[in-house]
Amino acid sequence: MISILRRGLLVLLAAFPLLTLAAQSPHDVVQSTTNELLGDLKANKEQYKSNPQAFYDALNRILGPVVDADGISKSIMTVKYSRKATPAQMQRFQENFKRSLMQFYGNALLEYNNQGIVVDPAKADDGKRASVGMKVTGNNGAVYPVQYTLENLGGEWKVRNVIVNGINIGKLFRDQFADAMQRNGNDLDKTIDGWAGEVAKAKQAADNSPEKEVK
Repeated sequence: MISILRRGLLVLLAAFPLLTLAAQSPHDVVQSTTNELLGDLKANKEQYKSNPQAFYDALNRILGPVVDADGISKSIMTVKYSRKATPAQMQRFQENFKRSLMQFYGNALLEYNNQGIVVDPAKADDGKRASVGMKVTGNNGAVYPVQYTLENLGGEWKVRNVIVNGINIGKLFRDQFADAMQRNGNDLDKTIDGWAGEVAKAKQAADNSPEKEVK
């Protein structure tokens, strides 16, 4: 059975916006991208299983341009560390962050067999920030809740955070980054370069959390 974070990040990958057109509502962004990414997966699943790099490249091509990588990276680092980082360090962390997610959780998406995804209407949409809920049916038949936070940046809706089955992924990674900085003696380069290992630790911590399904 897919672990809770793998199941959750599967949905995170499946629901990032493919196109962030100003004319699209937050709900439409999530819905259309879910359809597009799962359609691509259905057409290329066997190829992706034998060629993981092609799969990671496809995910990065579809998801990379529409994720608020800068905002997410600064949020994970927090002001305490991000204000000390050079532009080069921030860029490197963004790339390491995206790459580690693709590598650790990409295979979970290959295990998804279209059991069912329902996107709820957006909540708290004030034109700048919105929340979109989703219910995902796992391989075991249980239904799990997911909630996305999107922000309107220059007329484009982009994902900033996700709560998967009660686990706040942004907070999880913030705590992991702060802990890594302490262990590394506040060496920012060392923490950035070792981020893949920190993601693995965060995944293990989430895997040990109790599973909650929608009743």
